[in-house]
Amino acid sequence: MSTTVLASGRAASRAALWRLHGWAALLASPFLIVAALTGLVYVPTPQVEAWQHGHLDAVSPGPWQPLEGLVAAAQRAAPEGTVLQHVTPPAVPGESLRVRFAAHHRPTGGEHAHSPGGGPVDVFVDPGTGAVLGVQAESERFGHWAKNLHSRLLQSEAWRWAIEWAATCLLVMLVTGVALAWPVLGSVLRPALGRARRWHLGVGVALAGLSLVIVLTGLTWSQTAGTQIRALRDATGQAPPRMPKELRSEPVQAGAPVLGWDAVWAQARREAPSQRLQIAPPRGASGVWRIGTPDRDRPWARVELALHAQSGRVLWRSTWADQTAFSKATAIGIPFHRGEFGLWNQALLAVFGLGVVVSTVTGWAMWWRRRSAGGPVLLRPAAWVDVRWRWPVLTAAIALCALVPLMAAFLAAVLLLEVLPPPRA
Repeated sequence: MSTTVLASGRAASRAALWRLHGWAALLASPFLIVAALTGLVYVPTPQVEAWQHGHLDAVSPGPWQPLEGLVAAAQRAAPEGTVLQHVTPPAVPGESLRVRFAAHHRPTGGEHAHSPGGGPVDVFVDPGTGAVLGVQAESERFGHWAKNLHSRLLQSEAWRWAIEWAATCLLVMLVTGVALAWPVLGSVLRPALGRARRWHLGVGVALAGLSLVIVLTGLTWSQTAGTQIRALRDATGQAPPRMPKELRSEPVQAGAPVLGWDAVWAQARREAPSQRLQIAPPRGASGVWRIGTPDRDRPWARVELALHAQSGRVLWRSTWADQTAFSKATAIGIPFHRGEFGLWNQALLAVFGLGVVVSTVTGWAMWWRRRSAGGPVLLRPAAWVDVRWRWPVLTAAIALCALVPLMAAFLAAVLLLEVLPPPRA
């Protein structure tokens, strides 16, 4: 790899940006390409599931039978050894009722064929006829497979580290790329720049804001940065309200029965009349009915309830108004990252994924062209001491390491690469 020694001052600062941008691309490109391509696979999840699992999810619209009987039908069809977790009634006409079960223990041999690995199992029931439409393990859904492919590369913990590393390097690439492109934005369309460079600059700058949102929202549940971000959230009093674990139903009278599903559903609809709701039954007579909104496409309509097991009285309630500023931001950002706000959201994610691929490929094309021509591939400042903004940036980078720990690994890798002797042309 050839290098060019530049004068101090502004040239040295620009050369330093080039090197940081280049090292980040070099260290993260393979992971970025895989993350972008697997993300593109995940984007059309609603459409694929509607095509693959429509026979389970969709029914003929009509009046419901009593919820009590529908849940009983699902319990009869559930695999042996499973316990009911929650019930999700239809939100609009034409949807099936879904009842989720989980195994008491991990199966052995051929036990619980519908629940490989002891994972959750859904029983789908037609609310109009009470007929069981089918039993399906959560792992058999396309969305579950695509999510694991993207975020865990099919259950590999090593990939979670790799995708966080890619996001960390992409953060560096975004900041340095915008700083490098800013002075030459007016010449992006000039043929003299070359096709690869025009595409690289144009796509990178056009998608910079979107890319930043995707990276930051992805880091909130990453392997190490997610833990640090949640710790900072809790330390600053920005944790979302949580239902108390010790919440119990005091008996209204000796031997009072637990409310039935229909009574609980009626109470839940009075408290939240327009949302899709998920109902979890109490664990024992002193437990509570837990009600929440499983959909994330309308975060401002989110509600969580705890109802008394026998009387149905509201013991705890949380709505959008009770959320902290941080929890509101994540309630919007994370569904956006997952494309849960509809077609426009999916389209933006597809553009982002394709943009990452185009930027990475054109970046390598420019590198290969310069290398073949014997020109400067990574500009090298005369000395890092000549870089004007070295101390503010170094201070900010060290502070960022506390929040994004893999940033420290990136800085260590760059430091190691910088102290190595430069290769000959």
